[in-house]
Amino acid sequence: MNSRSAARGFLAFLLSLPALQGSNDYKVIYAPYNVCALRDSTVDINCTYQFPNISEINPNNVTTLWFTKGEIHIPVNLTHDADNAGRVETSCGKVVCTPSLCVGNCTVRIKDLRQNDSAEYKFRFITNYEKGKYTGVPGVMLNVTDQVKVSFPASTDTTRVNMTCNSTCNQTGGFTYTWFRNGQNVEQGIYYKGNINSEDNYSCAVEGNKHLHSPSVYAPKPPSVTPSGKIEEGSSLTLRCSSDANPAANYTWFKDHEERQSGQNYIITNITSELGSNYYCQAHNAIGRRNSTSFLIEITSSSSQTTAVAVGTIGVLLATILLLVFLWMRTKRASSTSGQGGRPDPPLPDPEYDNVSALSNRSAPAAQRRPIEDQDDLHYASVHISHSEKQEVPPCLAASRVQSDQTEEVLYSAVNFKSHNAVPEACDRREIGETSELYSTVKKTPKGV
Repeated sequence: MNSRSAARGFLAFLLSLPALQGSNDYKVIYAPYNVCALRDSTVDINCTYQFPNISEINPNNVTTLWFTKGEIHIPVNLTHDADNAGRVETSCGKVVCTPSLCVGNCTVRIKDLRQNDSAEYKFRFITNYEKGKYTGVPGVMLNVTDQVKVSFPASTDTTRVNMTCNSTCNQTGGFTYTWFRNGQNVEQGIYYKGNINSEDNYSCAVEGNKHLHSPSVYAPKPPSVTPSGKIEEGSSLTLRCSSDANPAANYTWFKDHEERQSGQNYIITNITSELGSNYYCQAHNAIGRRNSTSFLIEITSSSSQTTAVAVGTIGVLLATILLLVFLWMRTKRASSTSGQGGRPDPPLPDPEYDNVSALSNRSAPAAQRRPIEDQDDLHYASVHISHSEKQEVPPCLAASRVQSDQTEEVLYSAVNFKSHNAVPEACDRREIGETSELYSTVKKTPKGV
């Protein structure tokens, strides 16, 4: 096959491709329209362009360029952009013409891809003919990613977990993937074929770009729960279960091994004593599951109830103390009276007496007499003593004579009539009895005086 036949075949192939951009025989063909590439890799973007074969256009005098910045009619050549220095190369083939059309092709190669290389790439060609200029829009969308991920497609086999490796561009064609278990290379392929252990972690990478690992996937770590401990009755409580897992864990709550509800948070309102029990949560994902440590929730009485109980207890305690003090004082008083060998004071008579005369021992009948020593002391609240100068006082009591006839009232707690042994012998006993009558006028005063 000579070169002329090859050119004609290539031209026929190009003319058969769909999605040609242009009109009036000016067109640009991009294939494909979307390109996904990994960071730090190299990508080629291709296009084919055509223009009419007319006498005004010299097919050997055509200028081509790729651009992402600038307007359609005022583009910034990609190779002239300082951000791309040393990373962008363009190459174009020879233009081939038929009697009606001329066709060419161009490629831009971008090395050491960066995230900011993601953009729309457009191609423009300019002929020597004033009207022979054209830009192919829309251009090619390039998506640069550094994310390779492990996914878990749905499966009808519930006994096995399926894992696939792909980039976030969702393009698997043209890439060879390598699988790692706990950092060790174990196999290649899009799908992981080995057994999955919940104690291990797994990742994958594109062959030739092993520094671009996917994030590791693993079963949940032991979950932690907050808060726990003593909760006041009648209040509300929000329990939260947390676990490190990839993919993210789902959570289920249990009370005494009975499933209660699903979700990371467990909300309990109006807590009652029946809710006090052992709880735990379970974290689970596609790789495995793990339970938290069981914890006890204690329900305590509300503060108002506690206050009422405390007040009641204090009241009972104070009453008990007062009762004990009263009993102790009563017992002490009784013991004191008993220790003095006396008898309790006789009750005072209710009626008032203006004059109470203490009769002498000898003025009483002989049968009723008893020794003065045996008589009880008499106790009075007040003693009224009346006397005057005209009143005769026995010589033995002359020192006690009062020089005024005024009435005096003297308050005494007790008046004791002593036995005759305490009276001087010089005094006649009859005189003493008379004197007793003289000084024994007693006036009872009301209680409290």
